[in-house]
Amino acid sequence: MLVTSEQVAALPKAELHLHIEGTLEPELALELSARNGVALPYRDVAALRGAYSFSDLSSFLALYYECMAVLRTAEDFADLAAAYLARAKADGVGRVEMFFDPQVHVSRGVPLTEVIGGLRKAADRSACFLRDRGPADAARTLEALADHVGQLLAVGLDSAEVGYPPGDFAEVFAAARGLGLHGVAHAGEEGPPEYVWQAIDLLGVARIDHGIRSVEDPALLRRLAADGTALTVCPLSNVRLRCVPTMAAHPLRTLLDAGVKVTVNSDDPAYFGGYIGDNYRALASGLGLDLSDLAALAANSLDACLY
Repeated sequence: MLVTSEQVAALPKAELHLHIEGTLEPELALELSARNGVALPYRDVAALRGAYSFSDLSSFLALYYECMAVLRTAEDFADLAAAYLARAKADGVGRVEMFFDPQVHVSRGVPLTEVIGGLRKAADRSACFLRDRGPADAARTLEALADHVGQLLAVGLDSAEVGYPPGDFAEVFAAARGLGLHGVAHAGEEGPPEYVWQAIDLLGVARIDHGIRSVEDPALLRRLAADGTALTVCPLSNVRLRCVPTMAAHPLRTLLDAGVKVTVNSDDPAYFGGYIGDNYRALASGLGLDLSDLAALAANSLDACLY
């Protein structure tokens, strides 16, 4: 199905699954590398783009964290957010609920005031806990974020999924709710459907990020549909990280047929080859979705906003 960029941009939509650090394009990464005196092992933009040939989530994360080292000051984060928001506006995005990873920055000696100060002129945002650093580190991070809670919308759970079940973080998410924050969590991307169950029942999340493996559990599909729990699906990311083999094999249509509220998002677009408009068009060409299908997905994204 041929759908144009102009048609997609005309659809009112929100972006609900976007890691702001994942919008770091090679050109800006190298500019910030020079600005801050942080060396990257790539001589030019072409060499850095060549490194984007990763094979799975783990190899992607290695590059992701390597490039993130160039983000040092509030000015850096402001430049990063401004570049993304310009792209999002061109794609017809009217609301963004973006993620950022405070643990990575704090561990590099970057104060939270620099991170949040640089992003505060941008859209609403969620601070994500890195599940592979464990619940104790997440709890310490939440304590550090408490002074900034008025500038946050939610907490999330991301990074390597397999072997780090959501239930391990139940106490941290309960504490976040006590601070008035919503909860969302990556689950069912690489991890099993059981992780989605845990995110819903043990973390009490408002949305599931990814959630594509929910199609393996009919009871879970019924639960998601009955509760109206939205999934923030990222099609190009799923293909690039080999969670699904091709766009034609993506389970999005199965989720829709089960009555699940699906939204379309770009995840880490600088690394996965496409921003939100590219993801909508990829679904049109790969799954044969027409403009009315895409309009329904866009409407879902607005309905799934946290406020």
